[in-house]
Amino acid sequence: MTTLGRRSSTFTRLLRHGFTDPSAAERLLESAELAPIRNDPVLLEALGATADPDLALQGLVRLLEAQPEDTPRRELLDTLIAAKPLRDRLLGVLGASAALGDHLARHPRDWHALVMYEPRDLHPGVEEFERGLAEATDPVALRVAYRRCLLSIAARDVCGTTDLAQTAAELADLATATLRAALAIASAAAPDDAALCRLAVIAMGKCGGHELNYVSDVDVIFVGEAAEGADEGKAVRAATKLAAHMMRICSETTVEGSIWPVDANLRPEGRNGPLVRTLASHLAYYQRWAKTWEFQALLKARPVAGDLALGAEYVDALEPLVWKVAERENFVTDVQKMRRRVVENIPVTEIDRELKLAPGGLRDVEFAVQLLQLVHGRADTSLRSGTTLVALEALAAGGYVGREDAARLDDAYRFLRTMEHRIQLYRLRRTHLVPVEEADLRRLGRSMGLRTDPVAELNREWKRHATVVRRLHEKLFYRPLLDAVAQLAPGETRLSPQAARERLVALGYIDPAAALRHIEALASGVTRKAAIQRTLLPVLLGWFADSADPDAGLLNFRKVSDALGKTPWYLRLLRDEGAAAENLARVLSAGRLAPDLLMRAPEAVALLGDGDGGSGLEPRERAHLDQEILAAVGRADDAVQAVTFARGVRRRELFRTAAFDIVGSYGTETQPAEADQGALVDRVGGAVSDLTAATLAGTLRAVVRAGWGDTLPTRFAVIGMGRFGGHELGYGSDADVLFVHEPREGVPEREASEAANKVVSEMRRLLQVASSDPPLLIDADLRPEGKSGPLVRSLNSYEAYYRRWSLVWESQALLRAEPVAGDEELGRRFIELIDPLRYPAEGLGDDAVREIRRLKARMESERLPRGADPTLHTKLGRGGLSDVEWTVQLMQLQHGWAEPGLRTTRTRAGLAAACAAELISVEDASILDEAWVLATRVRNAVMLVRGRAGDTFPSDPRELAAVGRYLGYGPGHVGDMLDDYRRTTRRARGVVDVLFYGA
Repeated sequence: MTTLGRRSSTFTRLLRHGFTDPSAAERLLESAELAPIRNDPVLLEALGATADPDLALQGLVRLLEAQPEDTPRRELLDTLIAAKPLRDRLLGVLGASAALGDHLARHPRDWHALVMYEPRDLHPGVEEFERGLAEATDPVALRVAYRRCLLSIAARDVCGTTDLAQTAAELADLATATLRAALAIASAAAPDDAALCRLAVIAMGKCGGHELNYVSDVDVIFVGEAAEGADEGKAVRAATKLAAHMMRICSETTVEGSIWPVDANLRPEGRNGPLVRTLASHLAYYQRWAKTWEFQALLKARPVAGDLALGAEYVDALEPLVWKVAERENFVTDVQKMRRRVVENIPVTEIDRELKLAPGGLRDVEFAVQLLQLVHGRADTSLRSGTTLVALEALAAGGYVGREDAARLDDAYRFLRTMEHRIQLYRLRRTHLVPVEEADLRRLGRSMGLRTDPVAELNREWKRHATVVRRLHEKLFYRPLLDAVAQLAPGETRLSPQAARERLVALGYIDPAAALRHIEALASGVTRKAAIQRTLLPVLLGWFADSADPDAGLLNFRKVSDALGKTPWYLRLLRDEGAAAENLARVLSAGRLAPDLLMRAPEAVALLGDGDGGSGLEPRERAHLDQEILAAVGRADDAVQAVTFARGVRRRELFRTAAFDIVGSYGTETQPAEADQGALVDRVGGAVSDLTAATLAGTLRAVVRAGWGDTLPTRFAVIGMGRFGGHELGYGSDADVLFVHEPREGVPEREASEAANKVVSEMRRLLQVASSDPPLLIDADLRPEGKSGPLVRSLNSYEAYYRRWSLVWESQALLRAEPVAGDEELGRRFIELIDPLRYPAEGLGDDAVREIRRLKARMESERLPRGADPTLHTKLGRGGLSDVEWTVQLMQLQHGWAEPGLRTTRTRAGLAAACAAELISVEDASILDEAWVLATRVRNAVMLVRGRAGDTFPSDPRELAAVGRYLGYGPGHVGDMLDDYRRTTRRARGVVDVLFYGA
C-alpha cells in the first residue's frame, strides 16, 4: 500500500474512532514517543472510548514527553499495553480533563496513582485520603497531593467504577482530609496558638452533605473553645488565627494553582460576624437572631476537622433548633420566597444555561427535599440526612413523596449533577453554566455516554430532566399541605392514642371515642397507605374541626378512604395534588349532599385536585356536557342503560358543582372565599341548569333512538321555564318545562302528536326509574291549561291558545322561557311566537298590573306554609326570592318592548338592565340584588347541609350552624346570621312595596 493510501486509511479510522482533527492526530501518532504502540489497534479503541479522543491523545503524548528518561517512559508504555484497567483510567481522565492532563505533564510520575485496582481501593474514605496527603507539609505540596488524589477519583468516575453519589462522597471525603491536613500545617506553623484552643471545623453545604462537586467552595463554620486552663478571649483569638491560616492554605493560588476556596460566610452574621465563636455564642445567636435560611443550611452541618468532640457538641446543641424551625410563622412561604429570589437574581443572559440555580435545575431538587425534611423531619428522624439523594429516598420510604416522583427526581438529579461534574472536570473551574461551543458540548455529551449524536442527545436529555425537575418541584415545593403540616405543634405531626383524645375534644369533636376508632382504622399498621394517612390526618382533623360537624367530616373521610383504599392514586392525590386534601376536608364536613354524591361515585375525589391547567372543580360548559352524555347514550344498548349513563354523568357533575360551591363559599388556605357571592350564585345556578338541560337532551336522544331510530316523525323541543329557563336552578329544584312539536313534512298531525306524547311519556318514565341518584323531576304545570291541558302541543296549537286564551300570569311565566333541548330551529320559532306576549307592545294596562299584584298577594297569603316565619322564608317570605323576581318581571312586562336589555330570562341580569334604563335607582337595585343572592345562597346551603330541599333555615342547631358556616358566620354567630338575613330582606321588602305594589 502506498504512503498516501496508508494515510487515507488512518484518516478514516481516526474519524471512525471519534477524532475531530484526524490530521493533528496523525501527526501525534507519528511522534517518537508513541513509536512502540502506534500500530497497536487497542490504543485507537481505547482513545475512541474517551470523551475527547483528540484531547486524550494530546495528553498522552505530553505525559510521555514529560517522563524524565527512557526507563519511566518504557514502564508507562508497557503498562498501557498490558493493563487494560490502567489504560482505560488514564486515557479516560486525559480525554475528560485538560486540567488533570496539565497536572500529569507537570508531575509525570503521578500516573502511578491509577495503577492500583484492588476492591479495597475502589471507594476510599477519609483515612485513605489522609494517607495520600500525609507527606504534604506545606501548601504547595498539599496542592500536588490533593490533585493526585483527585486524579484517582476522576478516573473511577469517568470509567464508571463509581456512580454520581459515590463520586460526590469521595470528593467530600477528600475535602475533609484536605481540611485536616491544612489545619495541621497551620497548627505546626503556630504551635502556641494551637495549644491555647480547641478548634472544630464544621462542614456545611455540599461538603457537609457528603455530596461535593469537583470544584466548589467548601463551606465551613468554626467553633472555638479555650484549652484547659487557657483564657477564653486569648483562645478565641488563637483559634481565629489558625482558622484564617487554614483557609489561606486551601484558597490561595500558588504555582500549583489553588485547591478550592474555603467559605465561612454561612457563620452567624455572615462576613460581618467573627470568624470563630464559642459554642455558647453560636447557640445564643441561633436562639435569638438566626433567620430561617440559616437553619436550613444547618441541615448539612457535619464535624470534619479539628476537635471532633467539640464539633459533635455543636451539632448536638443546634439540632433541636433545626427541627423546630418549621414551626416559625410563615416558615414555608419564607423558604419559597428565598427560592424565588435565587431565580430572580440569575442574569438574563445565563438563565438558559444555568444548570444549578435556574428553574428545573439542581437547586429546585435540593430546596424541595430540604423543605420536606424540615416540615416532616420534626417527628420522623429517618428524614434527617444531609445528603440529598439519601433524604429523597427516606421521604419516598416514609410516604411523603410518591415513589414514582422520587425515582424521577433521583434520576434527574443524578443526570444534572453528572453534567455539572463533567463540566467542572474539564478545566477544574467552578462553574454551573452549560457550555455553548460545539466542541465542548460534544465532549460533555460523550462523557455522559451519548455517542450517536452527542450534542443533540445531550440537549434533549438535559431539557427532559429539567422539565421533570421543574414540574415536580412545583408539585412538592408549593403544595398547600406542607404549610398546614408546618403549622402543627410538634406533638401533633404524629397522632398517639394517649394525646389524641384531648386534642379531639379541644378541636370540638363530640364523640372522641368514635373519632379515635376511625383514626386507628385509617392510620394503624406499617403499610405505605397507613404512613401516608399518618401524615394527612393531623392536618385533616384541623380542617374538619373548622366546620360545624367535625365528627361527620372524619366519618365521611373514613368511608371514602375505605371505598378507595386499594386505588393507588387516591392518597397520592391528597398528598401531592395542590389543594385536594383541604378541598376534600371542606366538602366532607359541609353537610350531607356532597358526601352522599361522593359515596355513590368515590372516584370523583379526583376532581378535587388541580386538574389540567386549573381547578378540577370548575363547572363544565354545556357543550362539553352534551358531548359526553350524547356519546354515552350512543354507546348504550337500550334507553334504560342510556339514561343510567346520563344519570352517572349528572351525579358526578352535581358533586363537582357542589364542591365548587362549598370551596368558593368557605374558602381554603390557598383559595379564599369567593369575594363576589353573586357571581358564585350565578355560576352554581348556571352549572345545575346546564347539567339538567344536558341530561334532558341525552334522555330525549335515548328515547328517540330506541323508538324511531335516527328521526322522529315530528320535530320536538323542550322549553325551560321558571328557574330552569332563568339558569337559576338549585340543587333540589324541579325542572319546569314546556314540550312543543311540529309534524315533519308529509307526516299526519295525529301520527306526529302520538309520537310526541310517547316521547314525553317515555322521558318522564325513564327519569323516574328508582335510583340512588338525586331525582330529576320534570314539572310541566306551566303549560297552557295547567294540569288539565295536554303535556305536549304543536307549535300551531300553542299559537292558537296564546292568541285566544292566554292570561296575564302566562305571559309572566313565559318571561323565563328558553329552549334547552331538542330541535334548535323549532325552539327558536317558539321564542319568536311568545315574544309579543311576554314583551307586549306599549307594556301592560292598569288592569293587568292589578291582576299581577292580586296574584302575588294571594300567593303570599295562601302558599306560605302554616307556622312558617315570614321573615325567614326564602321563597315566599318578606323580601325573599318571589318578591324580587315578581318586581323584576313586572318591569320586564311593562318595559321589555322598549328596553332590549330587559329581554332576559335571568333575574339579576333583568335587574341590572332595569337599573341601566333608570327604571330603578342604583341603591334600590343593589338592595334587591343583595336580598335575592342571599336568599338563593340560603336555599343552596340548606340543600347542601340537609341533603334535601328547603325554603327556610333548619331548626336543628348543628344544621343551622353549618348553614352559617357556608354563609361565612363562625361558631357562636348563628344569631348574627338570622339578624342579617332579616335586615337584608326587610330592606328589600321596602323597595318591593314601592316598586311592585305602588305603596
